[in-house]
Amino acid sequence: MARRPSKGKRGGKRRFEEDLGDETRDDHIKLEGTVSQVFAGGQFEVQTDAGAAVRAQLCGRMRKFRIRVILGDRVTVALSPYDLTHGMIVFRAK
Repeated sequence: MARRPSKGKRGGKRRFEEDLGDETRDDHIKLEGTVSQVFAGGQFEVQTDAGAAVRAQLCGRMRKFRIRVILGDRVTVALSPYDLTHGMIVFRAK
């Protein structure tokens, strides 16, 4: 019987235990709010439940799967602790 060639040190495909998404980022502050304005270029203004207005854009995963966000949608925004006026929309509520 012929031997199969070895795959090297790593051994073929990489398999991950779980999908590591935005939930693993512990440095982001997550707030919920409502989309109050839609701007050109994929920018949104989100009025958070805390009362602050945040300018946000869609995260890459939402753009990849073409999740649409329209005026009045409930969303979750991930804010950087360094600049609390800019954020990323990471979840759209149903």
